[in-house]
Amino acid sequence: MNIAVRSATPLDAAAILQCLVCAFEPYRSSYTPGAFADTILDSASLAERFASMSLVVARTDEGVVIGTLAYALSSLNEGHLRGMAVLPEFQGIGVAEILLSRAESDLKAQGCKFISLDTTAPLQRAMSFYERHGFRRSGKVSDFFGMSLYEYVKQL
Repeated sequence: MNIAVRSATPLDAAAILQCLVCAFEPYRSSYTPGAFADTILDSASLAERFASMSLVVARTDEGVVIGTLAYALSSLNEGHLRGMAVLPEFQGIGVAEILLSRAESDLKAQGCKFISLDTTAPLQRAMSFYERHGFRRSGKVSDFFGMSLYEYVKQL
């Protein structure tokens, strides 16, 4: 199967929301209600994300959206990632790597020297993925709707 990544448009909104819900549903019971809602988004919060970040989608040859990632410059030298999600049936086949590669390439082209992201303790598989791809815990922990949010950073 070939997987292609392209910039998302508002026409992809339903597919992006579906990816987020499907990818994070197994963790719902480990999240506070506010944290879960902020993670899976809704139409309004997705529209805000489109306004403030670049979004990409991974698609199959048939055009089915199977993954998504958002990213943006958060300062002159820093890029920030949010909302990586891959449909469960497509996890473990390289979709996340393709999405991450696209974001890193785009952010590096914008002059970023490092990338940050935040994740929660229930997402151990995601933490391992990011660590395998060069991200390290910064030591910064913040509150995310009553949950600990761990910052990871990667030098480009």
